[in-house]
Amino acid sequence: MRSVRYILPLTLLALSTVVFGQNTRRGDFEAGKNLEIFFNVYRGVNTQYVDTVDNRKLIETAAEKMLSSLDPYTEYFNEEEMKEFRVHTTGQYGGVGSLVRKDGKTDYIRISEPYRDSPADRAGLRPGDLIVAIDGVSMQGVSVDTVSARMKGVPGSSFVMTVRDGATGKERDVEIKRERIKIPAVSYAGFINDSVGYVSLDSFSDGCAADVRRYIADMKKSGRLKGLILDLRGNGGGLLDEAVALTGLFVPKGTEVVSIRGRVESENDVYKTTNEPIDVDLPLVVMVNSVSASSSEIVAGALQDLDRAVIYGTRTFGKGLVQSTMSVGYGSYMKITTAKYYIPSGRCIQALDYSHRNEDGSVGNIPDSLMKEFRTAAGRTVRDGGGITPDITIKPEYAGKFALALVAYGYIDDYAVEYYNKHRGIDFDPLTFKMSDDEYADFCRFIEDKELEYTSATQLELNKLKSVAEKEDYSDKLAPMIAQIEAVVKADKQRDLALYKREILEYLESAITANYAYAWGRSHRAVAADTHVAEAAAIVSDKDRIASLLGGE
Repeated sequence: MRSVRYILPLTLLALSTVVFGQNTRRGDFEAGKNLEIFFNVYRGVNTQYVDTVDNRKLIETAAEKMLSSLDPYTEYFNEEEMKEFRVHTTGQYGGVGSLVRKDGKTDYIRISEPYRDSPADRAGLRPGDLIVAIDGVSMQGVSVDTVSARMKGVPGSSFVMTVRDGATGKERDVEIKRERIKIPAVSYAGFINDSVGYVSLDSFSDGCAADVRRYIADMKKSGRLKGLILDLRGNGGGLLDEAVALTGLFVPKGTEVVSIRGRVESENDVYKTTNEPIDVDLPLVVMVNSVSASSSEIVAGALQDLDRAVIYGTRTFGKGLVQSTMSVGYGSYMKITTAKYYIPSGRCIQALDYSHRNEDGSVGNIPDSLMKEFRTAAGRTVRDGGGITPDITIKPEYAGKFALALVAYGYIDDYAVEYYNKHRGIDFDPLTFKMSDDEYADFCRFIEDKELEYTSATQLELNKLKSVAEKEDYSDKLAPMIAQIEAVVKADKQRDLALYKREILEYLESAITANYAYAWGRSHRAVAADTHVAEAAAIVSDKDRIASLLGGE
């Protein structure tokens, strides 16, 4: 075994010698020196450390720490992590098409949310069904990741799942054939009113622009479409080519959308639309928020710079960096930032620095003195500094800590499944469903004995005060007053259940709706109740206001 342990260090020594010599000949002494230092540290730990070390873990840790010192988006992926990364970028995997999660009452994993018309859906699996065994192997006490991995596989292959019905408790064996599952990028599309269409895009995965084109084409066929809302709120980005293709739906073929510029000049490129648009005159409003990032910002920023759409919402995230994947051997990859992207006005969306961010990671306050002015095609003034500033800015809405804690602990989903199992046969309408006061009281009883720890916004601010007081030597004087305040703001579950009832009901009714009407029904319900969507619909219907907002100076 000892001879095996030394193979990798000797290989690294030969490699470091070669690289060292090459770098020295290039005059880059520092690169070779630092590589040799790294190798010597690794060799010392590998040969002298008191316990046997895991070579793979050592190298992966070193790679991860090294890359994390550069920017938040440069990352190392081992072979397993790379599989998950491909799912996020392509939106596809071989499996059964259902979300799963830990069951709140048993030691099993349960079906949480089957995708409509997926293998899981066609097999009759429903929210709350427990996964008892897979191919005869018990899944009791097994982790979510393990169960999920067992359900994934080569498309066309089959397995037998033993399922315990969440409503009746009866067990049955279900044979399921795995398929190539495509996670829908469009969560909802349809008419908001008689003339305004709406498309909500959740990610820029492979083929998403074609999906959006198809939905718009269907709406145009009705003859009713007079304006469109493209909702990119919460969309963290994805494939650059899809962002260009999506922008190309609304601008003439051959229009420049974005350019990338990096350290390697030969890698710089300009991206123009390559397909015929679906409509270059259709009034358009693009909705964004602080989570809209990367490809979402390319689309919103390009359409703003080209004066093609009114941007509505809050300032976007501020990610203007381009990542490329690079194989580093043995199935592992490095996702590395190689360039910045620039939209048609010439501005870069990247935040000026990573240190001044909001709690959600988005762009913080930027002094006007640090921002440069640019001009849109019509001469309007736009600025850089990080993210896209909407043409119509609204006040951001923040979810309460208590309601978010209920979601994070899984209690909202647990109750939604329990509700579904008790009322499986009801006639359910996602747009009109409302929980009664008695049903909300039942939920309050449901979580009465549940563990729940959270820190309110007031407590967070109080913690900051205590920290500052300690630094400025006021702790002793302020301690009695701080203790009094803490006694008042101490988490009180029953008080918060009453105080945040409206917000909690929204989460509950949304989760219950998904159990009956799938993700599409949940999104339809959310859109119908969204006052910001209604305001965006009013804007896109007002041609004079659109013209005023997009007109040049």
